[in-house]
Amino acid sequence: MRTENQIQSKINEMTLQRRSLESRLTPLPPGDPQRTALGAQLNRLEELILMLEWVLNAPAGKYHA
Repeated sequence: MRTENQIQSKINEMTLQRRSLESRLTPLPPGDPQRTALGAQLNRLEELILMLEWVLNAPAGKYHA
């Protein structure tokens, strides 16, 4: 099991990767194959970040227990 600090560190690392991907994606013209590939990577990275954020802020209560 990972600690809260390890998870937060991974989120920070992935956020930096997301910013890098966004900066590489911006200058590419629409329809560029590289833009499509980078967009897919960006979507996957955002999903992973959301999942890790959910782990940190897991719902609590009777319904989720």
